[in-house]
Amino acid sequence: MSSDRSFEATVMGKVAGMKNWLYIALHTAAAAVFIFALQRFALNASLETSLLWALTLGGCAAGLAHMQSNR
Repeated sequence: MSSDRSFEATVMGKVAGMKNWLYIALHTAAAAVFIFALQRFALNASLETSLLWALTLGGCAAGLAHMQSNR
């Protein structure tokens, strides 16, 4: 009976870890899309500049989300 409980705890830990990675990925994607749209359409920046800013700030957002999920 105790082995069933340890199995459930292991599975729950894996699910919680997967939710953290999903949260980080969604946070990264949302930040990158927002910055790309802001640069490209609101500020009329070139495609290369918009992509560079989206990549940079998407990476920063991923780091921030990772730090927040490990709190």
